[in-house]
Amino acid sequence: MTAPRILVTPRSMSIPGSPAVERLRAAGFTVVTPTPGHQPTSATLAAAVPGVVGWIAGVETIDADVLSHADALRVISRNGAGRNGIDGTAADAAGIQVLTARGANAQGVAELALALTLMGLRGLPEASAALRTGRWARSTGREAAGRTLGVVGFGAIGRRLAHLARGLGMRVVAHDPFVTDGGDVPLLPLEDLLRTSEVVSLHVPPSPGGPLLGAAELALVRDDVVLLNTARSSLVDEAALLAQLESGRIALYSVDAFDREPPEPSALLAHPRVVPTPHLGAATAESVRRASDAAVDNLLDALGGGGGGH
Repeated sequence: MTAPRILVTPRSMSIPGSPAVERLRAAGFTVVTPTPGHQPTSATLAAAVPGVVGWIAGVETIDADVLSHADALRVISRNGAGRNGIDGTAADAAGIQVLTARGANAQGVAELALALTLMGLRGLPEASAALRTGRWARSTGREAAGRTLGVVGFGAIGRRLAHLARGLGMRVVAHDPFVTDGGDVPLLPLEDLLRTSEVVSLHVPPSPGGPLLGAAELALVRDDVVLLNTARSSLVDEAALLAQLESGRIALYSVDAFDREPPEPSALLAHPRVVPTPHLGAATAESVRRASDAAVDNLLDALGGGGGGH
């Protein structure tokens, strides 16, 4: 009897030797990796998905056209925390369950946000760039202790960042319309958080209604704010943000996750006070291992534990 097939497409899991993927084989499944170590195209996915019962997915787009070729698919298990890139309506219509590795990357993303916080408060990008060009341009920075960090989105990542920041003596406030109890972290309306926070860190999914921070919201932030976006580039209106950067009101903007990866070059990404990073939040050995294990656990649970008897 032919073993049921599992499609594995995350770059970190599709290369040979992934211990998490070996667990799938040990459970009796045949593993299909169409583009080992590379992100597959939609055409590649459409060609690979027929006949597979489960899919370990990464950041690739899984749209209605791809899912229309999924004639046996029961479960998509992402090795990340969100469902971005997956057409949930098409998946639901096809009876395909979508699972995520919620919380697996929280430590890695929170640590990156904290590192960028310190970078912005101390003005490191501009100081380092000046020295590389032969200029000795010292500036007076700000210590983290006593500064207010506003966390937008108080889920696993936001809470972890709050814990780390408070260890440095920062005051933390949060905004999350879906959270009613922040413990000892005050929950504020978004407008109040923007007005009072010296560092603002975004940890929410993108909204179909447009940017979370448009021109009106960016006009509320404090002068010299450090604005961090490890969630998704579309959360911030880029034209309005560039205008605020040009005015000198924003000390640093950092963006780690883009709606198109790699992103197109732009005036925003080239700005001297912008620190773009290539989706590094969850790119730690520990986060990759946790996310891979969680994705496999979720898939095996959903499929009944193994393929040998199916």
